[in-house]
Amino acid sequence: MLPTVSEPPAGEVGALREAHLGAFRFMLRARLLDDKFAALYRAGKIHGGVFLGRGQEALSVAVGISLVKTDVFAPLIRDGAGRLAFGEPMLDAIRTYLGSALGSMRGRDGNVHRGRPHAGLLPMISHLGAMISVVNGMLLARQLKGISGTVGAACIGEGATSTGSFHEALNQAAVEKLPLVLVVANNQYAYSTPNARQFACADLADRAAGYGVAAHSVDGTDLTDCLATVGAAVAGARAGGGPQLVVANLLRLCGHGEHDDASYVASALKKSGLGRDCLKIAEDILLREQWADAAEIAVWRSAALREIEDHVAQVQREPAPDPFAEAWTALSSQHLSEGQVQ
Repeated sequence: MLPTVSEPPAGEVGALREAHLGAFRFMLRARLLDDKFAALYRAGKIHGGVFLGRGQEALSVAVGISLVKTDVFAPLIRDGAGRLAFGEPMLDAIRTYLGSALGSMRGRDGNVHRGRPHAGLLPMISHLGAMISVVNGMLLARQLKGISGTVGAACIGEGATSTGSFHEALNQAAVEKLPLVLVVANNQYAYSTPNARQFACADLADRAAGYGVAAHSVDGTDLTDCLATVGAAVAGARAGGGPQLVVANLLRLCGHGEHDDASYVASALKKSGLGRDCLKIAEDILLREQWADAAEIAVWRSAALREIEDHVAQVQREPAPDPFAEAWTALSSQHLSEGQVQ
């Protein structure tokens, strides 16, 4: 059964429609970009792993679209939709995966650890629980500077909730009453380790009470639910409500990386509601509510594919970093400042 969009007051119908349309287009672009990365990987054009967000786009885009440019965002590898919604240029993703020296990380930091810290978009630390304390630090620094109204969002998977850094950072955020929104994508497996071997509580959202933070549970396959729930969590943090824990239940529709066939995923899970494709569900909502028709969606798809192909062709002509000419200093130094990246 499709999720139902509750009937909002007449004055809010337009805003609800625009939110769904905007979110869907970011989701579509992210899915098509992921498909291109998978094809480039299979063709031997990408060195290192490729990690896709297939099935997590509804949750991801809800985070990116709920934040504003003065906020802080620490996304997952798989948060392509949220990154685009927050304002990350598609070129940043393509340049990083293909190792262009013109990318935001200058081709120097693997193929997925990209970001623009001065713009509030943090490069990912692979040990994802560690990103929560990084966001905490930025929020605390802004408070000390007298900057108000900032929200920080950190995205992790359910596996990261088993780490000490998760506990320490969430406890700190609660004690300091930081405007942190911690979004957990519970995709049922920490790589290949099922939830039953990860935690014993019935719902990860139940942990929030122990830290004294607000809890929100959301169906990660349902764009409408994601927009409403994540939006409410961000609004609560911005209004002074302290840290907010959002737990989304979903199933990643691919392996941990393109090197992984995900044969360990139970077939019953794939056939359950968790295995629904959030992009297809979102498209069905647009069609049912008559917010878009099939012809419009086809146009958006074609335009996104052209954009991706044009960007990939451009980046494939760009230079790789020269290890003999490179000055191996921090990217924050003057000659490698983010402002010089085109």
